[in-house]
Amino acid sequence: DKLTDFIQESGIVTAMVGLLNAPKGTLLHKRLKEEGRLINDFSGSNTDFSMNFVPKMNPDVLMEGYKKILNTIYSPKYFYARVTTFLKDFDPKKKVFHLNFSYIRALVKSIFKLGFVGKERIYYWKLFFWSLFAKPRLFSLAILFTIYGFHFRKVSGDV
Repeated sequence: DKLTDFIQESGIVTAMVGLLNAPKGTLLHKRLKEEGRLINDFSGSNTDFSMNFVPKMNPDVLMEGYKKILNTIYSPKYFYARVTTFLKDFDPKKKVFHLNFSYIRALVKSIFKLGFVGKERIYYWKLFFWSLFAKPRLFSLAILFTIYGFHFRKVSGDV
């Protein structure tokens, strides 16, 4: 799929993919209303798997494709590969890490939840040690991204 390939190759860690909705006051909303395709108001959530209009393509096929994209880009295999791609190329000009208690607590929680309990544990430990030795200045960022990945999988229903 072209979209997943683009996201993967570009190393976009926090890719947010959503279904189109037509907010009130937009030309799209006006057009869909004139066409009689509006169903309800826009919920405002980009994580509730809803659309407020009838799409021209089969809605079941559309939803199936959307869920496939989410399950692919947020799966540990693909997500952790994107994190590594991003970190290989990322060269921050200022300090990324400031040691404080909340970071240490997040690290410990991530080690337990993602490194020991989570289905992504093999990917977690690969990234953990790779970033620790290959990009130690970005280690905290790598751990932060692992937590983001968990969140994205949770929101998309794949945890």
